[in-house]
Amino acid sequence: MKLSDLIKAVSPSLAKGVSDQEIQGLYYDSRIVQPGGLFFALKGTVADGHRFIGLAIERGAAAVVVEDRSSVPTGFPFIQVENSRLAMALMASAFYRFPTRDVPLVGITGTNGKTTTSYLIEGIMAANGVKAAVLGTVSYRLGEMVLPASHTTPESTELQSIMRTMIDGGATGVVMEVSSHSLDQRRVDGCQFDVGVFTNLTRDHLDFHGSMESYLSAKLRLFKELLQPTSVKPTRRAVVNLDDEYGAAVARESVCPVITYSISTTGDVHAVEIKSSLEGISGKLVTPAGTIAFSSGLVGQFNLYNILSAVATGYALGFPLATISAGIANHKKVPGRLERVENDLGIGVFVDYAHTGDALENVLQTLSELKTNRILTVFGCGGDRDKGKRPIMGEIAGRLSDLAVITSDNPRTEKPEEIIAQVRAGAAALGIREYDRATLGEGLRDKGFIVVPDRRDAIGLTISLAEPGDIVLLAGKGHEDYQIIGTTKHHFDDREEAAAALSLRGGAQ
Repeated sequence: MKLSDLIKAVSPSLAKGVSDQEIQGLYYDSRIVQPGGLFFALKGTVADGHRFIGLAIERGAAAVVVEDRSSVPTGFPFIQVENSRLAMALMASAFYRFPTRDVPLVGITGTNGKTTTSYLIEGIMAANGVKAAVLGTVSYRLGEMVLPASHTTPESTELQSIMRTMIDGGATGVVMEVSSHSLDQRRVDGCQFDVGVFTNLTRDHLDFHGSMESYLSAKLRLFKELLQPTSVKPTRRAVVNLDDEYGAAVARESVCPVITYSISTTGDVHAVEIKSSLEGISGKLVTPAGTIAFSSGLVGQFNLYNILSAVATGYALGFPLATISAGIANHKKVPGRLERVENDLGIGVFVDYAHTGDALENVLQTLSELKTNRILTVFGCGGDRDKGKRPIMGEIAGRLSDLAVITSDNPRTEKPEEIIAQVRAGAAALGIREYDRATLGEGLRDKGFIVVPDRRDAIGLTISLAEPGDIVLLAGKGHEDYQIIGTTKHHFDDREEAAAALSLRGGAQ
């Protein structure tokens, strides 16, 4: 694309030397710039891209986009903008021929539930003849085309490139998880959303946002700014969880019509006559378009919320109730979201991504309501992330489990023992018994917790203790098949470890 055409996507404060240069690619990392590329100097939390303009030019950049032109060599083409990240998002959308202009795009934001909701919406779209590309925490995929997910929502240049690839590959709709980081950093500003979904807001990412107010403000950008009606997409909708404490604020701030959902009858979309077990959920869906029966293999009240959000989205997109219900019934298993590890021992072994206090509490409350014997929970907290949630999660696991096994998650560059000590403090504050291997070897007689720093060891020990009727929850890593120690990723999959431990007992399937 010619630079003179690409610049039309933004409103620069100044442009010098811009003419008919052919732009071959978009880059924000100076180390990978290719000849004919357009380099965006981004001000990051660690480094300022303006420092690397010289390297980008050496590697063949045709022009640069900057906030501060003082670093640009005299005579070199540049475009000065107020916000380089915003400019990059808008220009990336233009460079990749506006991928989401002509297909329905659903953006899902919230602390928990985004991934499961995306799979459910994919199922609803499929039941309505829409082949959806799904971009999120687990992967970026379209049918058999699967790309690894580096972030829940990738940087704008990668995001627009991926969506163009998938639409050219046959996608007729897009469902994407929209992280608070991506909203704050303008990664999705070049996207043309049809529906924005708000699932909930609970403590997470405060290492980045600093406060819940700032966290909410980032989420609100989707509803206050990116759902503004346009000539391209004049009919836009917001889908909002009215039961969440922040839901009313999101609904109030939304710049387009709002469809609410709720477990109670206050939501536009809600459910009645609910039946729930470890085998799934069934009942009736009440919507403004009528009432219809539904059933799902998903488990628990938190998944009922995910179902309701997907149903409200289907309604917002104008799909018939019958196909919405069929989409819910036929959805695929969601990797690492209460994913069952099959066995012949009568033990319910589940792997779940719950890595926040709210998510862990939701999962454990659900399992508590459905249990027939004990709950044994293995969990930890990630390093280089919000430290404040660690004792909170320790307290939740200790309170809602018969045995909480505190171990490592992804310690990253922190010392695992220091993370564990902070988690342990929350469990210890409950006054429950702290076991060691010797006392636990005598049997689990009292509600309590134990510290087992090595995650493989912790999973093996817990499954060795489980009896028929017990539920074992392996929480925190879900679909992840790695453990980050220092800055290195090591292969590690909770599902594989659980299957190996069950096999030692002769019970793996």
